[in-house]
Amino acid sequence: MLSSDVGCMVMPCNLHNQPLKVGLREGCAVGPIYSHLIVDLVWVASLALPFRHFLAAHVSFPLSVNSYIFTLKDLLKIVYVIFAFFSAFSFGALKGMLVGPIAGLIIIIGNVGVILGLFPFHVAWTVYTLVKTNRLDAPLKVAFLFALPVLFAIWLALSIAGSVLVGVGYGFFTPWVSAFEAFRHENERFWHCIVDGTWETIRGSCTVVRDYADICYHSYPAFLKERRECSSSDEVHTLRLVHVPGCIIIGILGLVVEIPLYTAIAIVKSPYMLFKGWHRLIHDLISREGPFLETACIPIAGLTIIMWPLIVIGSILLAIFSSFFIGLYGAVIVYQEKSFCKGVAYVIAMVAEFDEYTNDWLYLREGTVLPRPRYRRTGSRSSELSVGASLRAGGRLNSISMEPRGMLVPSLAPSRSVRESMQEVQVFQIWENVMRSCEMRGKELLDANVIAPDDLYEWLSAKNGNDAAVVGVGLPCYSLFQNLLFSIKSGSVGLVMLDGVEVTNLNVPQDRLMDWFFQPIMVLKEQIKVIALGEGEIRYLEKLIIFGGNTQRMESWNNGSFVPEDALRAAQIQGIIRRMIGIVRSVSKLPTYRRKFRNVVKALIAYSFEKDGTIRSSSARSVASI
Repeated sequence: MLSSDVGCMVMPCNLHNQPLKVGLREGCAVGPIYSHLIVDLVWVASLALPFRHFLAAHVSFPLSVNSYIFTLKDLLKIVYVIFAFFSAFSFGALKGMLVGPIAGLIIIIGNVGVILGLFPFHVAWTVYTLVKTNRLDAPLKVAFLFALPVLFAIWLALSIAGSVLVGVGYGFFTPWVSAFEAFRHENERFWHCIVDGTWETIRGSCTVVRDYADICYHSYPAFLKERRECSSSDEVHTLRLVHVPGCIIIGILGLVVEIPLYTAIAIVKSPYMLFKGWHRLIHDLISREGPFLETACIPIAGLTIIMWPLIVIGSILLAIFSSFFIGLYGAVIVYQEKSFCKGVAYVIAMVAEFDEYTNDWLYLREGTVLPRPRYRRTGSRSSELSVGASLRAGGRLNSISMEPRGMLVPSLAPSRSVRESMQEVQVFQIWENVMRSCEMRGKELLDANVIAPDDLYEWLSAKNGNDAAVVGVGLPCYSLFQNLLFSIKSGSVGLVMLDGVEVTNLNVPQDRLMDWFFQPIMVLKEQIKVIALGEGEIRYLEKLIIFGGNTQRMESWNNGSFVPEDALRAAQIQGIIRRMIGIVRSVSKLPTYRRKFRNVVKALIAYSFEKDGTIRSSSARSVASI
């Protein structure tokens, strides 16, 4: 009813049993048509009360638990916010339908073309590596050669299927998310909502194909070359023919057991993941925690609520996909442990570990009721897949275990706010600093005539970066070494990047890939710090890093170095170099690395022309076309 004394409309509200008051100016005349309009707006507002914190970020009116006072202008703002959200949702879907087929076809056709085009070369390179390597005995080589047709058939099927899924997902969802990211812009949000994510998505799809081609054409051959060049002192893996039938049986048994059971566990627990995920997200929405704390991220977080069922479906598919490899790994357990019974124990234990893993993530009952026998003779071999374990602040052990990470289950624990997560250094920020540091150190070496433009051109024309070691390996190692020295001299407990940001165990990105490289770099830093290199030894180490065994070029660079006379000291320096080169070669195989480092090399070539004052239009065009 309309109260004449205070000029407000009072309607019941079920939430907290409190009345909903809509304030009007005193003395204003309200006709029947406008009164019905106000009633409708009030009911819209009452439905939106559970989202009061989201509305409070956009509407300037006080909200409290005991009373909700809205003006007509505020209600119109509420309607505008709801309209804007669903408009972005509709525009994103429309952009996905228009841009998605183009971007998806680029990824699918490009990746499948790379797969099929390089498939004969992959077969030839793999067979050649198996024949030439010294780390496998003859029976094991024969076993791998017989298994190669099956492995390559699996590779073709999974890579083509993965390319299709990536193409569809990237092409459709990237423009959709871009429509919601338009809310982060201060001006012209409507224009950004329409334009953002169109041409950028198409360009991004081309970049995906290019990075995938780099992996197939450069990273994989480099990996095989390292396997062929292993020294004869490395351990030789042998195979007793008596274990071959056991490996085959356990491999098949693993597929028969793991695939259906992983699928069953994922499907049975998917409703828990669906509703608990919704509960977590809606709780953050109402209490303004986690991704809903920052106003600019609310639209994307709202899209996450809507798209959560698709995330659950993706987790199920990932569980099914990973169960295939987990099952086949049972054959490796039989080979390593030389026991058929240990292989059977592995197959049983992996089901229990997957069940316990999903229980922990979904906050179900602790542990598992399934049997989990030991499949290792001497403890766990979790260190097989880890580069090193570290104890982070707060007592969290950051190591890589053999637990089956089959089901992608986003953490349903109370999430951190966007402001807290922004304190964490982002992966792209580290990549950018690494490349900028390489470019800066490369310019210093060019100015000192340590490296020449011919070295840069040699890397561009080489099949992989390891063939042109001065630029492909020496320059990144030199940049890393200078970064480590600066971090040690500054007294940092972590790694100081080029922009002054310090990366430590507290703010390192929560990424398994970063764990693989960050901890070895920290160990390397401590080793350099402990041996306390002198100035001459540092200069000698710089020579070895850049030129390796090229004594002629080492002698031509007079940087004040001297060779350590102590044999132990020289061995320590050689050990540091080997570890540093190993880290750089491993990083160089990662996606996007070659593309980014190629831009650095092209920038150094352009800089060398400018430094010599010989830049010409034809030279500039030649550099740009490389």
